[in-house]
Amino acid sequence: MAALLPGLALSGVIAATAIFLGSFNWAESHGFGALTIAIVLGVAIGNTAFARLAAPCDAGLAFSRQYLLRLGVVLYGLRLTFRDLGDVGVAGILIDTCVLCSTFALATLLGVRVFKLDRNTAMLIGAGSSICGAAAVMATGPVVRARAEQIAVAVATVVLFGTLSIFLYPLLYHLNLEWGLLDTSPAAFGIYAGSTIHEVAQVVAAARAVTQEAANTAVIAKMVRVMMLAPFLILLSAWLARTTSCDVQERGAGRARIVIPWFAFAFIGVVALHSLFALPPSAVAYAINVDTWLLAMAMASLGVGTRFSALLRAGIRPMLLGATIFAWLVVGGMAINKLGALLLT
Repeated sequence: MAALLPGLALSGVIAATAIFLGSFNWAESHGFGALTIAIVLGVAIGNTAFARLAAPCDAGLAFSRQYLLRLGVVLYGLRLTFRDLGDVGVAGILIDTCVLCSTFALATLLGVRVFKLDRNTAMLIGAGSSICGAAAVMATGPVVRARAEQIAVAVATVVLFGTLSIFLYPLLYHLNLEWGLLDTSPAAFGIYAGSTIHEVAQVVAAARAVTQEAANTAVIAKMVRVMMLAPFLILLSAWLARTTSCDVQERGAGRARIVIPWFAFAFIGVVALHSLFALPPSAVAYAINVDTWLLAMAMASLGVGTRFSALLRAGIRPMLLGATIFAWLVVGGMAINKLGALLLT
């Protein structure tokens, strides 16, 4: 336990700083949440002062990246209830599902075949873009057995283009009032924003710039998308095991094993607990604050372990993939929203 303390203390201090900075109005209004700030601070420290602190901090930072991350994903379920599914209706659920599946598949396909990225990086960018940004990247990392630099590249990519969404989507709303490509109601635009923008904080910032009604609907649509994280991880793990088994069997070896993301089942259990029982609001609020702290510590430890040299070796191709997927979310997501509305009205 003593070996963990230096690294836990370092990630805890960074997390506390990130949470403090993220509480300012400017950060909230621009969609810079605690998780984004934590990884930025971690990268800054990791590429300046950390070289002298590395040895005693390694164990605690690894603990944060692995175990605190999983616990943070589990507690994330307290932000959701099954009622969120009903609030957006069948159309919202169908739209979220189509956006998730098409975005992840497109990112994996283009990332490997067009941009010549390794499969892990392509899938991490796809997961972050299609579900809930940096948190989805972090949750998917253990399932695909990603390296720290692959996770860092994916996080940087989805944070960049998610941030651009904050400024683009309010403009799209006003253009839509003239062009009428989508239903012009704030609620319909909220579903569009919630189903296509990367991070929860970015969804809130972009939709609030339109109307409060748009923000309310956008958050619900986004939460339904977040709720899909657990089944996504389970299906991804099964698919990876199957494709790996095929490769292994061609070489005459045994079957590959499924990496069961047990924390995903725990995540579903927490959502069910929050949905079926009247938990004390103060306890839920406290647990959500703890969860933010845990996820911020995980992001901080990831940032500290990330080297600019590794990011530079990745080159421009991850950003090109991120830009392509961002364009798909804006244009393809709009088409999916339009088709969903037509089919279910």
